[in-house]
Order: sequence, then C-alpha cells, then structure tokens
Amino acid sequence: MLRELELRDRVVAICHRLYQRGLIAAADGNVSVRLGPKEVLVTPSGFHKGFITAADLIVTDLAGHRLRGKHKPSSEFLMHALCYAERPDISAVVHAHPPITVGLALAGVSLAQCILSETCLVLGPILTAPYTTPTTEEVPRVLRPYVRQANAVVMDRHGALTLGRDLEEAYNRMEAMEHAARITHAARTLGPITPLPPLEVQKLQALAASLGIPRAPDPCTLCNACPNGTGGPGRAAEPTSGAVLGHRGADR
Repeated sequence: MLRELELRDRVVAICHRLYQRGLIAAADGNVSVRLGPKEVLVTPSGFHKGFITAADLIVTDLAGHRLRGKHKPSSEFLMHALCYAERPDISAVVHAHPPITVGLALAGVSLAQCILSETCLVLGPILTAPYTTPTTEEVPRVLRPYVRQANAVVMDRHGALTLGRDLEEAYNRMEAMEHAARITHAARTLGPITPLPPLEVQKLQALAASLGIPRAPDPCTLCNACPNGTGGPGRAAEPTSGAVLGHRGADR
C-alpha cells in the first residue's frame, strides 16, 4: 500500500509536469505504471491532467478492467495494455500530444534519423506509426510492431507514446523527444540537416549498451534511418504494408 501511495504521487507529479511543459492540454494524454504483475495504476478518462489528484487515479488489471477507484480508466488504455503485453522490460507508459513532434509528423518529417548524439544515445530510434482512430482496436493492432522496436513512438495526427522502466524514464523520454523535435524544426528552417554517419551511430549504440541504456527488444526494421533498417519511412506510413503486417508478432 505504501508503494501504491508513493506511485500515485509520482503519477500526479508527472501529469502536472506534462501540462506545465505544454506537452498536453485540457484532458489530453494519459499515464500508467505497473503496481505489480497483474495491476496497473492509470489516469482516469476525461480528467484535466494539470489539476488531477492522487485520489482521482484508478487501479485496473492488465486488460483495463477497474479494480479500485471511482472513475473510468483512460479511454486509451488499449495502448497501455499493448505496451505491457509486448514489453515486459518496461513498467511505465506516458501518452501525450507534444506540439512540435506532432507538427513535424503532420508535415511528413520523420524523427527517425540520428541527428543529435544525445537523442540517439538516450532514446534510440523514434518511429512514426500510421494514423489510427483513437480509442479503437486499430490502435494496438497498428502500434504493436512499433512498440517492439522503439521506446518513443510518434502517432500520426494524434500524439506520442514513450515507454520506460519507471515513470521518470518514460516521462524523460517524452520531454527529450519534444526537445529533439524543436531543434530539428529550428534547424530545418535554416537549411538542410545532415544525419550522423552510420559509424558514429554504431558507436553511440555501443556506448548506450555499455552504459546500460535499454533498447527495444526487436531490431528496427520499420525505417531506413540507419544501415539496420529495411522498411523506410514511406513503407511505414501505410498501415497495410508488409513492414507492419508481416512483422513478427504483428498479428498476435
């Protein structure tokens, strides 16, 4: 119980931070964290995250069925359930609507290329998933291969999703992604951008491994931003493409 009370306070603090940093507005976004093998603490549906309290949070099972609390779970819990099912290495999920990140996706600008060394080191690949209708079964079906390959995913015309071993890591990845998007946007207004050479990317990947910075379990095949990629942004943009439907686990 003490751990749950502590996690409630931490979820609320992150919700408030998301709002204060302009990463969400009004009732946007949702945050969840594992309480144990079978329970998840999650924000409720329809609440303004800038003013949410610890008592407003609810506890669900891994399928999103309410176990404790007065309110309905987030209407977008399906994406959280997907992340916990596909990624046993993570314990927290943050969904927000970072404006520059979403704006770049609307303009067809991918963040997958390794441009900033810090982003490449801490986040790894940032993939952009095709548009899906929010709160529907489309969301986990299309997102599945992306969450297996990345810890930060942009959702076209919707928002972004970040995963972490704890709440702070999941939140920090969201903030870091939006910061990278701001720099990318600023640089593109001044001229063309040159990504890091493949050799430098490999050195950063090796450094991340040596520092214990986790990577998603599957190799990235949904973009061609580095030599390991075979999908490419164009192919990943189509939800019915072979890169999505043919990926291991995509139809499970």
